[in-house]
Formats: sequence, C-alpha cells, structure tokens
Amino acid sequence: MKETAFIIDRDLAPYVNCIYTDENFDVNGHTNIPLYADGYPGIMFQQTENGFFLLPKNKKLSQLFLFGQTLEPVSLDIKGAYKFVVIQLYPFASKYLLGIDPKVLNDDCYDLLEINYINVEKYRQSLIQTNNLDTQVKIISDLMRALIRTHKISENDKIEKAISIIIQNNGQIKIKELLDKIYMTERTLERNFMAYIGLTPKQFSKIIQFQSSINKLTQSTYNSLLDIGYDSGFSDQSHFIRTFKSYTGQTPSYYLNHLSNR
Repeated sequence: MKETAFIIDRDLAPYVNCIYTDENFDVNGHTNIPLYADGYPGIMFQQTENGFFLLPKNKKLSQLFLFGQTLEPVSLDIKGAYKFVVIQLYPFASKYLLGIDPKVLNDDCYDLLEINYINVEKYRQSLIQTNNLDTQVKIISDLMRALIRTHKISENDKIEKAISIIIQNNGQIKIKELLDKIYMTERTLERNFMAYIGLTPKQFSKIIQFQSSINKLTQSTYNSLLDIGYDSGFSDQSHFIRTFKSYTGQTPSYYLNHLSNR
C-alpha cells in the first residue's frame, strides 16, 4: 500500500489520519496483505472480480466497509486484479461514524452497505463510476459527513488529547503521567477509552509501542533486534519478541528476514 499526498477537507481533518491506495493488474495473481495492529480503523472501497476475503475467518468483505482495531494477526486475501482506496481514521472516529460500541469492530469489519438509515448504495454507485482518486475520496468524505450528522456523538476532547499524547510518545508513557496531563481519574479514562475506542488505554499504548518497533525494523540505523526492543520501550528482548509475535504471529527476526519478499 502507498500513502497518497491528499489534502483532507478542514471539517474532516480531525477524523482522518491519512489515505492509502493500492492496485494490481494481474488477473491471475494471488495477493495476501497482512494487517497488523496499528491503532487506526478505516474505510475501504475495493474493486475486484472475486472479492476481498478476511483471513483467517475467510469472511468475504463488502465493496465498501469500515474496519476496526486489529488485535490478532489477520490478512486480506485477494485473487486476481484489484484496486482499493483506504481512508485511515483516527482511533476515535468509528464511534462518530457509526455510533456503536467500537469494541464490536475489533478484528472485524462493518459492511457499510447494511446501513438502512442512509442510502449508502448511492455512494457506492458513484464510487464505481469513477477511477479518479480525488473524486472517490470526495464521495467517501460526503458519506462520512452524512454518518457524522446522523449520530451527533458528543466530542470528547480529553480522550482525543490522550490518544495524541500516547501516539506522540510511541506508546511509552505511563498511565499516571497521562492522567496528570489530561486531569482525569484512571477509572474515567478507562471507561471513556472503551466507549470511544473499544480498548483500554494500556491496550492502545501497547499497540502503538508495537507499531513503533515494527517501523524501526524497516530502518537501517539499528544494529540488532535488542537495540530496537530497548529503544521501543521493552524491558528485555523476550518481552519484545513475545509482544511482537502476539500481534503478527511471527518473531521479529522472521519478519525482518521475509521483509524483502513483501
């Protein structure tokens, strides 16, 4: 997947982290895209002859869906040519879009075409009638606005600030330090995190810490896995390997050795 340089409309900027696209023209190809925990949900519009399948559930995905937090190793499996665009959202955004408990989206996807209070089919038809990325992003943006207007969820500035602090610190911040910065009790913080993200603050911090480590694996400035583990805030190498394997199903060394084949 490649990130695109696209300017997000001002009213949606608080919800959108970035935009990714990918395409493959090989009609006989077979592509498997691993999805590792990164803390961000997103909306995907995909076009393919045979459909996208979520493994290991072998669940066929809608052409237009919202995916939640990834906690267990999962992947997208695609046979033949395909094209997709992903609008990656900030962790709290799915709450504003669907008005549901985000925990139900963990390791799963929500078929946006099943929504009956908005004519989502109209947006899908508009999407398949254009190959222009700018136009497709505009259509999905209009759908997001319609969903946000429908649910009118009260904004929670403190939770959004807490998320930002955790991300800025690569997950390496103690809950007590976080509480001191946002002036909130631990019980209230945890309750609000579960309501807006579907994870506890500790779970979310652990995911961001893991993402920091997996990003470092692709850099050439580190001499050893031990250095990466320590710099990512893990107390020892076994803790680093155990956490990495829980999110990817692989050890860091196995992931690194097979990185060039991706």
